[in-house]
Amino acid sequence: MFIRQLQLKNYRNYENLEITFDNKVNVIIGENAQGKTNLLESIYLLAFTKSYRTSNDRELISWNKDFAKISGIIQKRNNQEIPLELIFHKNGKKAKLNRLEQKRLSEYIGALNVVMFAPEDLSLVKGSPQIRRRFIDMELGQIEPVYIYHLAQYQKILKQRNHLLKQLQQQAQPDTTLLHVLNDQFIQHAAIILKKRFLFLQLLRKWAVPIHFQISREQEELRIAYSSSIEVLEDDDEEKLENKYYAALEKIEKNEIHRGTTLVGPHRDDLFFYINDKDVKLYGSQGQQRTTALSLKLAEIDLIYDQINEYPILLLDDVLSELDDFRQSHLLSTIQGKVQTFVSTTTVDGINHDTLKEASIYSVNQGSITF
Repeated sequence: MFIRQLQLKNYRNYENLEITFDNKVNVIIGENAQGKTNLLESIYLLAFTKSYRTSNDRELISWNKDFAKISGIIQKRNNQEIPLELIFHKNGKKAKLNRLEQKRLSEYIGALNVVMFAPEDLSLVKGSPQIRRRFIDMELGQIEPVYIYHLAQYQKILKQRNHLLKQLQQQAQPDTTLLHVLNDQFIQHAAIILKKRFLFLQLLRKWAVPIHFQISREQEELRIAYSSSIEVLEDDDEEKLENKYYAALEKIEKNEIHRGTTLVGPHRDDLFFYINDKDVKLYGSQGQQRTTALSLKLAEIDLIYDQINEYPILLLDDVLSELDDFRQSHLLSTIQGKVQTFVSTTTVDGINHDTLKEASIYSVNQGSITF
């Protein structure tokens, strides 16, 4: 798939932009703070309806404007064209697929598939567990949009449960009747989320492990492990997972009430990465951490294609300068000729690769683009 046309109105520093793109590699060149990252972010938003840079949608709306609009035309392998549209108001947003407003994110997400690789993604390995959970949630949601529905329901119930636990914390003799009702709903979605994450992890390993072996010049063996907040096995079915969640919540109920928060569930899980059986986060060099992050991102491309028979769009936001020549070359060789790619950079000097020599070059200056 590729994005053929993009329109921006009152979005960040773009007042009015309509642009068409080549279906191979598009290089966005400009100085800092001119709008390169904003352009890539707009494509990411079309895919997920959420920014990877801010949780406040109001920041997407140009100064002194009432709304921002992002629209695009996606072309699939079978030449089917799909119009997408997002409108951000100060009190909410609307998402349209094929010109029809979608009430649920799970009915919108998946129409456009995107893999983002930005400098902050290099912290995927050494950063907080929240970053790795977000990585799983965003990528899994693209290939199985129903996952987004269960995740949203889980987060809603989790919020209610934490609020109730804080109330029970203040009671001398807590009445746990409502807590047990919430537990049923909480566990139902938690088990589904965990099972789907295990299945996704199997796919991720299938693609990431051999890619890492190649990038490391066949010197390093990558292992990816899921760390759950309860004792589980990856081949447990949903019923077993539910039973184990029930047992865990019963065991820690008094402690949860005492602390006023939920202590188990997918929101507390994590991923661990090992190279030759050593924890990359603790013992890996910066180069090994970056190779691991790059392997995961490249694996996403093949994983998505394997699942939906369409290559995603790749967004490289100022990341080439963060990689050495060998990793740059491996990345660019992987995408050459098969993935529509957007590369934002201040300069292509020093990047010597055929992929960029054949690219379409766009210059950005204060929210204006020239080709």
